[in-house]
Amino acid sequence: MKNLFFILLINFLPAQQSWTLKQCLDYASANHPLIKQSAVNIQKNDRQISASKGMLLPSIDAGINHNYNFGNGINQQNNQREAINTQTDNLYAQANWELMNWRNYLNISLSKINKETSIFKMKQAQNEVKLNVITMFFTYQNSKSWLEVLETQLSGIEEQIKRTEKEVEIGNRPKSDIYDIKANLGTMQEQWVSAKNSRDLSKINLLNALAITKDTLDFTMTEENLASSNFNDANFIQNLLEKNPAYQTTLAEIKAQQKNVELAKSAYLPTLNGSYTWSSFYNKILGESATAFSDQIKTNKNQQLGFGLNIPIFNKLQVKNNVEIAKLNVINSNYDKDIVINNLTQSINSIKAQFLNAQEKYNLLEANFENQKLSFQKSEEKYKEGLMDAYTFFVVRNGWLQANYNLINSKNDVVQQTELLKVFEAGF
Repeated sequence: MKNLFFILLINFLPAQQSWTLKQCLDYASANHPLIKQSAVNIQKNDRQISASKGMLLPSIDAGINHNYNFGNGINQQNNQREAINTQTDNLYAQANWELMNWRNYLNISLSKINKETSIFKMKQAQNEVKLNVITMFFTYQNSKSWLEVLETQLSGIEEQIKRTEKEVEIGNRPKSDIYDIKANLGTMQEQWVSAKNSRDLSKINLLNALAITKDTLDFTMTEENLASSNFNDANFIQNLLEKNPAYQTTLAEIKAQQKNVELAKSAYLPTLNGSYTWSSFYNKILGESATAFSDQIKTNKNQQLGFGLNIPIFNKLQVKNNVEIAKLNVINSNYDKDIVINNLTQSINSIKAQFLNAQEKYNLLEANFENQKLSFQKSEEKYKEGLMDAYTFFVVRNGWLQANYNLINSKNDVVQQTELLKVFEAGF
């Protein structure tokens, strides 16, 4: 009955879903908070463009004031000052329009550049997230593979102890063989505990790179043919630089700072403003009859149209200093570009070096793998024939398992550098 209940419970538990590297990258590219923030920033820049264009339009407002005056005041009927209590209603509508302000047009251009910058930054954020996911993914795969090797070694050593004990009983093996094997069991168990901890931590780091808080996934490798890259191309690094979003971001930021210089200089230029005002009023002495509201509004209406030219002459050197600061920001942005180029060149060269090293290492391990396999098989035959002691065979067996892991780890390293390079090659 207990076994039946356990089987039913297992069937109702959700199966752990397995993701490949591609699924991880697709998920992170669409759902990571950094990328969602970047998308919001693009929307904010769209609003800023709309706001900048709106500055070309007039501002219009209307209002009404309802007032009571008690005591000495102006009698609107004879325009004399008297001791009277009055009610006054003022109506107005007015429009103000900057007919010419070069700053408004520059702000539109700057807002468009800022949007372009935010798009590059979003792609840059996606690349950074992808690079982190790739690194954490292969760290997890390697730690998981090492744990599997140790588990295989532990299961093998337990079987080895049982087999050796039987052979000792019948006199085929000396008892020292058992002591030799057990002497290494504790050390291997300690390694297993450390490897298990490394695997668990690397999975936590991978989930964090994906911005997933619940451990409901497992991550698996797919069989892939090892790719090669054209590192011999003289323009290899330059081509990757020019289409990298981090580099494109710095170029857009330089354009923005150059536009800020023009924006600061626009304060030297005159501005032309226009205005229009319509107004009217209603006046009544409290306690006395008065002309109808609508008639007074028609009679008292007034319109005003005006133009104003503002010419800046001297402003305490504020404009000059703002222009010079803007020019320094352009210089600073160019240094930022140099820093980005330096960092990207270092990253690409590092991937190139690690790729070539991992590829060479894998080719050597693969070429020697068959020899190691044959060596293990011969040692196994010798052990079965009693020509090799248990401890020596145990060492040979563990060496063979280690060789398997080294080959897997080396291949993972090649694939990892290939995936990292794909992110740089994808560009914008």
